[in-house]
Amino acid sequence: MARIRVSTVIDASPAQVWDEVRTIERHVDWMVDAARITFEGNRRAGVGTTFDCITKVGPIRLTDRMEITEWRDGKVMGVRHAGLVTGRGRFTLTRARGGRTRFTWDERLRFPWWLGGPVGGLAGGRLMRRIWKRNLRTLKALVESGRA
Repeated sequence: MARIRVSTVIDASPAQVWDEVRTIERHVDWMVDAARITFEGNRRAGVGTTFDCITKVGPIRLTDRMEITEWRDGKVMGVRHAGLVTGRGRFTLTRARGGRTRFTWDERLRFPWWLGGPVGGLAGGRLMRRIWKRNLRTLKALVESGRA
């Protein structure tokens, strides 16, 4: 199982950051590896929301089936991955000095055998960490520009 953890400090309040993050369909705006999100049913927020995310990393394209397992407004969004890549992840927002927000993205993922299983998880984890750091730079820029 690969553990991937990235974090950034955003010059905005947790409420402002949450305004961007809580809108799941807009994650494609700041996640370069998320090509499209399609919801199952009418629910778009909160525990029990399920959706497919078409994920693309280089030549690899797969459907990541996700379910929101934890939702605390302004604080935490947790997901369960139930597609080809399985595991759990969460976004955590905590207040930082000066009214800013520390945004942490923490995932534990299991890669399928055809992506190298545990060995592929090590290499994939390093690659995903680089991609997700870029994603957090994009999220930071979106929030700090006032979009949220």
